[in-house]
Amino acid sequence: MTPLTRRDFVAAGSALLSTMAMGQSTSKLTAGEVISRIKKQVAIPWREQTVDNLLTADESTPVMGIATTMMATFDVVERAAAAGKNMIVTHETPFYLHQDHTDDIKDDPTLRNKLNFCKQHDVALFHFHDHWHARRPDGIAQGMVQQLGWGKNVIDPADPKKLAFDGISLENLSQQMQHKLNARTIRVVGDPALPVRKVQTSWGYVGREPGIKIIADPGVEVLICGETREWELVEYVQDSITAGNKKGLIVIGHVLSEQGGMMLCADWLRSFIPEVPIQFVPATEPFWNPDHPVKT
Repeated sequence: MTPLTRRDFVAAGSALLSTMAMGQSTSKLTAGEVISRIKKQVAIPWREQTVDNLLTADESTPVMGIATTMMATFDVVERAAAAGKNMIVTHETPFYLHQDHTDDIKDDPTLRNKLNFCKQHDVALFHFHDHWHARRPDGIAQGMVQQLGWGKNVIDPADPKKLAFDGISLENLSQQMQHKLNARTIRVVGDPALPVRKVQTSWGYVGREPGIKIIADPGVEVLICGETREWELVEYVQDSITAGNKKGLIVIGHVLSEQGGMMLCADWLRSFIPEVPIQFVPATEPFWNPDHPVKT
């Protein structure tokens, strides 16, 4: 038997979505209804100014299945469609800018290919960033703690960004994270032997502020983040160490630093959307180390 190619797999999933859309699915769930339930269940006031919007299709689009993901890359969109999931709840923008503006690249062929695929396969992309972070506890922080198995290290369950450890070395802590996240390119600043007891996390991006304020706090020894500018926070941590402070910085990469939160989001959605299957679709870590090249 000839093995299925990735293109065959995507085509098969697209055919499944088309069949469902022609009436073979009993689900009457729409993208608008999914969003309405999210607004209700997130249990915080919905902001007037937010990036949390439906970006493709429209609210009347029938939903046959839902995928959650940290970042709706073209690869994620294809895999979700192939699995019969035509609504994608994505934490980060699918359009290369946090605010999802595309006027400056509206004729770019990569963007057009992605948009055309969504249109052809009735894929509804819902950007779900601001309110998942604003939820109490923060959905991303809670999910990352679960993925890393750090529940016992959380100081305050209402704020799972602050953690306490027993003096594990910075080297061992970062190695454990690399293993649990299946990460290829974690980067660390600081003495590998530094005993770690007080940790603050800032999943995703953290800039010069509040990054400097966090790491300068005497109650924080190590800051864990997804990404930051190297000439700002990274340089500051280096200078702080040179000045004699016992500090460390672990930079995971943006995708892996928030994936756990969207795993949790899939479980959360299942608790109030029983009509359709819901699946977490991971975004691939974009970087690889030259010592261990991989095909992405």
